Amino acid sequence: MTWPNASRDHETSCVSCHTALPYALARPALRASLHESETTTTERRLIDNVTKRVRLWKEVDPFYPDQTSGLPKTSESRGTEAILNAVILATRDAHAGTASDDARAAFDNLWALQFRRGDLSGAWAWLNFHYEPWESGDAAYFGAALAAVAVGTEPEAYAARADIQPRIKALGAYLQRSAATQALFNRAMVLWAASRLSGILSDAERQSVADALWAAQQPDGGWSLSSLGAWKRIDGTAIETQSDGYATGVVAFALQQAGVSPTEPRLSRALSWLTEHQETGTGMWRATSQNKQRDPATDIGKFMSDAATGFAVLALTQSQLPQTRPSAGPP
Repeated sequence: MTWPNASRDHETSCVSCHTALPYALARPALRASLHESETTTTERRLIDNVTKRVRLWKEVDPFYPDQTSGLPKTSESRGTEAILNAVILATRDAHAGTASDDARAAFDNLWALQFRRGDLSGAWAWLNFHYEPWESGDAAYFGAALAAVAVGTEPEAYAARADIQPRIKALGAYLQRSAATQALFNRAMVLWAASRLSGILSDAERQSVADALWAAQQPDGGWSLSSLGAWKRIDGTAIETQSDGYATGVVAFALQQAGVSPTEPRLSRALSWLTEHQETGTGMWRATSQNKQRDPATDIGKFMSDAATGFAVLALTQSQLPQTRPSAGPP
C-alpha cells in the first residue's frame, strides 16, 4: 500500500494477486491462532482501500487504463478488480458473520461485467501481461474460480439469491466446460471454488483433480509450482523444480477445502513440509518467479514469497479446523 508502483488515483492503491489478495485471505484466518480479537491496522487500511474503490467505482480510474497501457487493459483491469474486491469483502464478511452493503455493491459491479457470450461467457476480462500464473492468457480461469469462491463465501446465503441464479449458472458452466484442459494450477483453484459453490464439479471431477494433484506431490511432501503448469521463463533461465511454499500452500489448502483430512498421510506430509520450511528470521515461506530470475532482496523478488506466505498460513490454519466437506481422496 505504500509501494509507489501500486499507487492509484483518489489516494488508493492497486490490489495485487501476489501480495494484497493473499494477505486479505490469510490474515483473518491467522487471528484465532494469535488469540486476537480485533483486526490489525494494516487489515483495516486494506479494507478501507477496497471499500473506497467500490464506493467510487464509477469515478476511480482502472488499474491500467487503455490510454497508458494499451487495449484492452481498461476492460481487463475492471474485470480483475471487480473479482478481487468481491473476494476480499466476502472474506471479511464471512469472518464477521454478516453480509455488508459494500460487499453487495462489489458483487453488483462484478455481475455487471460478466461476459454473456463468446468463449469467456460466464467469466470476466482478466489482466494479461504474459506473466504466469496470475496475469497470463489462461488466467481468466483463475479469476473466474476466485469469483466463485467470493460468491460461495459471502454469508447470509448470498449464493441462493434468485436474481443471481442465471449468473451463477453461467459461471459454473464456464468453469466446468474447460476444467479438464486447464493447467493443474487452475484445476487446484477450481477445486477450492467447488468447495464453496455447489454444482461446479461433479464428485468424479473433484476426485480427478485431487488425483492429479496427489500425483504431482514431490517425495519430500511438497509441491513445485513448475509442476502445476507448462511455463518457461522469458529470460531463458531454468525454472526451479524443488518444492516451494506457494505451490505447497495452494494445493494443501485446496485439498483441505475439498474435504481431505489433515491427518491423511500425504496431506500430513505436506503440512509438515510447510511447518519445516518457514524462515525463522522473516516468518515467510519462499517461492520463485515462473517468468524470470528475480533478485529475492527486491520488492518484485518477494512477490512469489508474499503469495507463498499467505497460502501457507491458509493451509496451516485450515488444518486446525473441523473437516466437514466430502473427501477428495481416500482417508
